[in-house]
Amino acid sequence: MNIKVVRGNPTPEELAAALAVVRARAAAATTTPSGAETPRPAWSDPSRIAAHRLPQPGPTAWARSYWPG
Repeated sequence: MNIKVVRGNPTPEELAAALAVVRARAAAATTTPSGAETPRPAWSDPSRIAAHRLPQPGPTAWARSYWPG
């Protein structure tokens, strides 16, 4: 792995810190299986909306059209 400083003049300590971050990220990427799926957040789950009873048409349907949650 080659790292080239394109702009600026970092101190050896700054360069070592940047290299440590890059190496840690590379190591984390190799240990995580690429096919592993991360769990979806609950707010984006479509079944959350379908789990509740849908409002039925009627005289007060406009008041029940707002779905809190």
